Amino acid sequence: MNLVKLSCLALAISAASTQLALAGDQQESKGFVEDSSLNLLNRNLYINRDFRNGASNSQGTNRAKPADERNGYREEWAQGLHAQFASGYTQGTVGVGVDAHAFGGIKLDSGRGRTGTGLLPISNNKTADAEVPDSYGEVGGALKARLSSTELKWGELRTGAPVFATADSRLLPETATGLHLSSGDISGLSLEAGHFTAYNFRDSTNSDDNLHTNYSDTDVRTLDFVGGSYGITDDLSVMLYTSEAEDHWYQHYANANYHIGLAEDQSLNFDFNVYRTDSTGEELAGEVSNTTWSLAAAYKIGAHKFTLAHQQVNGDTPFDYVGGDSIFLANAVQISDFNAPGMKSLQARYDLDLATFGVPGLTFMTRYVTGQGSEDAGDYSVDGDNFAGGGDSTYGGYNNAKWHELDVDVKYVLQDGPAKDLSFRARAATYRGNSEASNDYSDINEFRLIVDYPLSIL
Repeated sequence: MNLVKLSCLALAISAASTQLALAGDQQESKGFVEDSSLNLLNRNLYINRDFRNGASNSQGTNRAKPADERNGYREEWAQGLHAQFASGYTQGTVGVGVDAHAFGGIKLDSGRGRTGTGLLPISNNKTADAEVPDSYGEVGGALKARLSSTELKWGELRTGAPVFATADSRLLPETATGLHLSSGDISGLSLEAGHFTAYNFRDSTNSDDNLHTNYSDTDVRTLDFVGGSYGITDDLSVMLYTSEAEDHWYQHYANANYHIGLAEDQSLNFDFNVYRTDSTGEELAGEVSNTTWSLAAAYKIGAHKFTLAHQQVNGDTPFDYVGGDSIFLANAVQISDFNAPGMKSLQARYDLDLATFGVPGLTFMTRYVTGQGSEDAGDYSVDGDNFAGGGDSTYGGYNNAKWHELDVDVKYVLQDGPAKDLSFRARAATYRGNSEASNDYSDINEFRLIVDYPLSIL
């Protein structure tokens, strides 16, 4: 039994023992039906990704065409619905319940040569027979049990751990299949552990897809993790996690966040994140020895917030991860993660909350990130022969890669009335790099428009 599984067992025993001393959430249970909830989210999402300086779309039917006949952009528009039901727990020392979800998407505009944004599935992708369906959907659920404030869930789940987090950045959210244990029995301390065996990606309806690495492009049989967060004071918190991607790597994560109040409307915040990744077992992603960290400092005065961040990758491979959002680093932004071998990157960011100026619900953000890979990160062949994943892997050819990204984000949320919480969000990004950066992305202009309307039914 490996370290992560032993840690999960220890977490279960610890959580169960604390129940004897603390009155937890289960003691407040009103019942399976009485505590049930049903929430709907209507999402309308448009994405346009324009490839610049001679680059082209490689998805859909484009791969079957000569390079000079391929579309130079991706453009899709779709409507989605998320329905999520969560039962309450039955009363008693141990309560049981169920969670269920139904997600559906409708194509409003797409095309066999314009697809590839991640909004919609593609059948027979990268062939002349590629098709984008008019609609798609999925249903799933999980069983759950609760003892005091310790919960165990089994089924299709959404996760948010720094070493394994599902994403919700397109039309439908991702889910993962497995076991998840969480405990809040100790005041100020949140613990969780998980064992996962399958994944449902953002543009898929298959709940039994393989877990997959984002950069080495390999399948992962199982992923286990354990960790938690602790609030030392109201202003200082820490997180610590460890995980194992079977036959790939052990990955460890730590975070410290410190808030300093300076005056009534002024404050400082420091946020530090670090990952350590070491290959193990069959090393299906190649030999990995990587330490990646970021440090962000933010100064807030009234409606304004100014942030500077530094991020650094120490190792001959990119920082790699499993799960769409499993990268809690300051410079992982809209298009790029700035995670090339040996890369050092800097970010300058500005946030504005216009509630101070009489427009509550309206926010603005812009940031600029620039980075450069190491000039001696390793003698990789462009086709990635040194690593699993081959030519489609982004492990090759990063020496002296340089790129930068500029993002602008504007969001407005209705504050009251019959459409309360309806939100409109526009996101624009510009990405540019040198020839070596093409292993990350080609030059891109991207625009996204997202309209979300949440409804609480129960």
